[in-house]
Amino acid sequence: MKATATDVKNRFGEYLEHAAREPVEVQKSGRSVAVLLSRAEYDRLCALEDRHWGERARKAAKEPYVGHEEAIAAITRRLNQSENAIGA
Repeated sequence: MKATATDVKNRFGEYLEHAAREPVEVQKSGRSVAVLLSRAEYDRLCALEDRHWGERARKAAKEPYVGHEEAIAAITRRLNQSENAIGA
C-alpha cells in the first residue's frame, strides 16, 4: 500500500493498523521516503540480516589470514605499480 506523508500524519493510527498486515510505503512530493512496517516484519528482516552477516563472518574466518606486515607489503607493491603506471 502507498500513502502520502500528509495522509499518514493525519491518519497515523489507521496506517499503524494497516502496517500490521502489510508494509505501507510513504511518499512525499511523489517520491518514496519511508516504509511503515509491523514490528514482526522488522524483527524478521533484522534476523535475516544478522544471519547473512553471521554466515559471511564464518566464511571469512575459514579463509587464510594475512598478517599486518604482509598486508602493508601488498599495499606498497600496489601503490608502486600505480605510480609506475602513471609515470609511464
